This record gives sequence, structure tokens and C-alpha cells, in this order.
Amino acid sequence: MIDAAIEVAAKAHQNQFRKTTDTPYISHPYAVGLLLAQFGCSEKVIAAGILHDTVEDTELTLEYIRGNFGDKVASIVEGCSEPDKSLPWKARKRHTIEFLKTASLEVRMVACADKLHNIRTIISEYEKIGDAVWERFNSGKNEQKWYYQELVESLCNPLDCQLFQQLRNEVESLFGSK
Repeated sequence: MIDAAIEVAAKAHQNQFRKTTDTPYISHPYAVGLLLAQFGCSEKVIAAGILHDTVEDTELTLEYIRGNFGDKVASIVEGCSEPDKSLPWKARKRHTIEFLKTASLEVRMVACADKLHNIRTIISEYEKIGDAVWERFNSGKNEQKWYYQELVESLCNPLDCQLFQQLRNEVESLFGSK
């Protein structure tokens, strides 16, 4: 299942790149899958992690994922996808924060791995180019700080999993404590 998810995600994200870089986008879903594997997640959760951005950012549909990977994987991918990309950024992020408070552990694990890889990428780029990194986002540093700190609260309490703690540590490293 993981090999199939890798192949499907690679085709779906073909010719996409990480925000204003020449880094192939597929590196992100692969990194998410690797994080989930590191923390002992099931094959279905790892596959969902690899596929987590396909419905939101490519032509792939939930029906395709359900038909090829099953209900569990499709449900996790759906839980990690923004339901209405036409809404303003802050409204979409508020929805994500609220949804994750009561989402299944599997959805929360994938979302956490996704955000952990994103924040590590931001930190790495910040170390190279400083505050110019915030120009890559539609919302600036203060909005990103708000979002990540709220995500930590949404995802990390009361769970005491090392994956969640790593997200908390990275967010505090970049933005400080809330």
C-alpha cells in the first residue's frame, strides 16, 4: 500500500514545487510518510500521510483514493484537506484548528507530521534567508505565528506523543512560547 501511495502521489504532484523554491513538492508528502513511519504508525496512516495533499492540491479525488486505498485512508486524507479553498486564509485556518481538536488520532497524527515537516522547512529556510522567508506566504510572520501556535494547542493537548511534542518544540523554537 505504501509503494502504491508513493507512486500515486508522485504522479499527482508531478511538476509541483515547494513555495517559491525549486524543491520538488513530492519531497513534502514523502517526508510526512517517513515521520509517520518513524513513530510506528500503521501502513494505512503512512499511506494517508503520503497522499494527504493530493485531494487539496491536485486533480485526484477522494473517490479515487477510496477506491484504490480504502475508506480508512480516504477518511484520513479528507480530514487533512481544507473543505473550501475559496474561503479567506484565516477562515480556512480557523476551521482546521477547530476541526483538529476533535479529529481522530489518525487524522491528528497525519496533520501533526504535515505541520512538523512544514515548520522544519520554514526554520531551515529562515536560517538561510532570514525574514525574507515570510515573503513566501500570503500571510506574514505574525499570522503564521498565530496559526502554528494555535495548531500546537489544538493538536498537542492532552496527547503526550513524541510526534506532538516535537511539533510543540519546533514551533516554540521559531516563534517562542505562546
